[in-house]
Amino acid sequence: MENKNDLSRRRFLSNTALATIGTLGAAQIISSCAGKASKPEEIKLPALLSQAPDGKVLRAGLIGCGGRGTGAALNFLDAGPNLEIVALGDVFQDRLDKCRAELKTQKNVNIPDEKCFLGFDSYEKVIDSGVDIVLLTTPPHFRPQHVEAAVKAGKHIFMEKPCAVDPVGARSVMVSSERAKQKELCIVSGTIRRVQKDFVETHRRVANGEIGEIVSAHIIRNGGSLWVIKRQPGMSDMEYMLRNWANFCWLSGDHIVEQFIHEIDVMNWYIGKNPVKAMGWGGRQRRVSGDQYDFFSVEYVYDNGMQTHCAARQITGCSNLTKQLITGTNGFADAKGTIFNLKGEEMWKYPYPEEGSTDPTWKVKDPYVQEHINLVTAIRTGNIINDAEAQINSTLITIMGRMSAYTGKDVTWDEVLNSDLYLGPKTYVFGPVPGIPEVIPVIGAEPKV
Repeated sequence: MENKNDLSRRRFLSNTALATIGTLGAAQIISSCAGKASKPEEIKLPALLSQAPDGKVLRAGLIGCGGRGTGAALNFLDAGPNLEIVALGDVFQDRLDKCRAELKTQKNVNIPDEKCFLGFDSYEKVIDSGVDIVLLTTPPHFRPQHVEAAVKAGKHIFMEKPCAVDPVGARSVMVSSERAKQKELCIVSGTIRRVQKDFVETHRRVANGEIGEIVSAHIIRNGGSLWVIKRQPGMSDMEYMLRNWANFCWLSGDHIVEQFIHEIDVMNWYIGKNPVKAMGWGGRQRRVSGDQYDFFSVEYVYDNGMQTHCAARQITGCSNLTKQLITGTNGFADAKGTIFNLKGEEMWKYPYPEEGSTDPTWKVKDPYVQEHINLVTAIRTGNIINDAEAQINSTLITIMGRMSAYTGKDVTWDEVLNSDLYLGPKTYVFGPVPGIPEVIPVIGAEPKV
């Protein structure tokens, strides 16, 4: 891996906002990354294909056979003709078997025994199994290692979000991304908002100046508690943590990184640059396992003094809300599809088609399929796309917020960019996981009595 200082701040600041639709007309709108209020020419909505074009058979291997991985495999098969899932890899036999059965039931796909790989090195075996594409859907801790191996082997990549759980991992993915560009390999990320037509059209209008210059954002994702896997008798530390991965920071990055990245990525998309500082706080009231918080609130500060507020909560029995509100000098936008003036009067709303309509003009394709359509289209047309840098930026922004909340200290962008923080063990075996206790972060110092 390159020295962390070789990855300059300027490189991270150059956000590749709409790279995921680069093959579909993004050249017309990529300038919107700058976040300015007006453009010399009106930005147009790119064509979002409902299916990838036909071509030679493309074979994909799935690394990580849990629920999201199985879903990604099915989404890939739905993206167009002549697409195959030909290899599976996981550390747990039961997950691999369940995924294999689901592919058989839903798509009549038969994965032979010799193409089903088990163990921490299964990713290497999938990559070497004769595939063109790898789908990376393991817990995010493993993403940097898997991306590096896939690029080295010359494979196109779909990588679920987030791309890392710590700064060391994020820098590794940046290095791999640059090498992928040199090899003309495609990388598409699982930050789905950027390929949803309602989100894309709203962003296009804001980039064309319909709310004026962006001055702030208010980003919320409040939902119920996630699943929990209880520790069973005889379960090793490693198995318990892996099966319960969404509750351990070294595996998931905490929910501000693993889940809230969708919403923070929208903010980053609109603003088009990274914050210079995070002031975060959070805590834990209801979680029953792992070492994570169940709520966060973060103020991000930008180089011009602008501030945005981002808050997330995972506690059942509370009011829920997911919203990305972007405020400008002349109005504000709900990023999902509504624009208001400063009086709160609705000025535009996304024209969702009526139920049963066959007009595809404003139909919103399932974004989990759309991202694979974009990937396959890019490969078959030779119009290489790589949106990794945008996801790296958004991942680092969420990590910066988590670091601030966990420590009670303000954290700067430069501190994150140059941090040596690495989460997790350096080797992976089923047994004890020393040095990673199931302890919740506690900020500050005890008051003097």
